[in-house]
Amino acid sequence: MMKLKIYYNPDCSKCRATLALLEENGVNPEIIYYLETPPDIEELKTLLKQLGLGIREILRKSEAEYETLGLDDDSLSDEILFEFLCAHPRLMQRPIVVRGERAILGRPPENVLALIGEH
Repeated sequence: MMKLKIYYNPDCSKCRATLALLEENGVNPEIIYYLETPPDIEELKTLLKQLGLGIREILRKSEAEYETLGLDDDSLSDEILFEFLCAHPRLMQRPIVVRGERAILGRPPENVLALIGEH
């Protein structure tokens, strides 16, 4: 099986549940503690392409930084949003699980089963 990566926050219940689900299915993914080593802009762009989502779709609107930074302003360019996300990785939806050229947001955790069922 191809190696999987999980962008992981140990304080997040969805991350813990997703990792447990992967392990229950015999998958031992590479764990990326993205709060300690945030992805750079190029890595974020690759993740979005793999997810098939736009930058605004992976922003956590419930985080205090979202409102404090004024990220609900539709006039902000994607490039500015990428910079904010790199500087404030807590704003990124999680967990994100990557396998090859595909990625899935583990919300709910069962979403990742589609990745581990592929051959």
